[in-house]
Amino acid sequence: MDKQNTNEGARKKKTSRFATDGLTVKLKKSRGRSTSQQRWLTRQLNDPYVRAAQQQGWRSRAAFKLIELDEKFHFLRPGLKVVDLGAAPGGWSQVAVYRKATTVVGIDLLAVDPIPGAEIVQGDFTDPQNMDILIEKLGGKADLVMSDMAPNTTGHAMTDHIRIMNLTAEALDFAIQILNPEGVFIAKVFQGGTEKDMLNTLKRMFKTVKHAKPPASRKESRELYVIAMGFKNTEN
Repeated sequence: MDKQNTNEGARKKKTSRFATDGLTVKLKKSRGRSTSQQRWLTRQLNDPYVRAAQQQGWRSRAAFKLIELDEKFHFLRPGLKVVDLGAAPGGWSQVAVYRKATTVVGIDLLAVDPIPGAEIVQGDFTDPQNMDILIEKLGGKADLVMSDMAPNTTGHAMTDHIRIMNLTAEALDFAIQILNPEGVFIAKVFQGGTEKDMLNTLKRMFKTVKHAKPPASRKESRELYVIAMGFKNTEN
């Protein structure tokens, strides 16, 4: 991404506000595409966040979710050390770099194209060896751990809820080990609420715990985000 062009675009207008032009793109049916693929492509072509991401150089529309959450909760500040769990394709790491985090390190099972200003590790964040690698690249512990990870959905609400909560629980366990005092943890969950045990842990380990659904999150999506601020570092 051309950082200068992104900065110029952001100065011209707020990145989380969009005006639609009233035009709708319709795709012709194709024998090579399933009905679900046809719906997905039509939605992508008519999504103002997708168009804005392409125009402004963000890796994905998900970048605007982090921008909007930060506009509300103000957790991204210059000088932070940031870990991006499940970083692919890299939109959240881009935003952290743009907001002048000192160090941004992402990790994902998938390969991620290089991101100027960030380092990406390919691997499993639950592997203890990768924890050591991330701390080394950060030059210490993190001020912010963020996760936009989600497992593949099955369409069964309860199953999907359990799977996302298990993934978020692993992200939280990682955050507790690597966060500096007063650090911040942000992660995707599904509507239906944070499980009681996890919520109790969050409230015990952080001073403030909030839930939010940013405007960039599609209305039909059950996703929302937990924002936990002020890590208490109870080991001390």
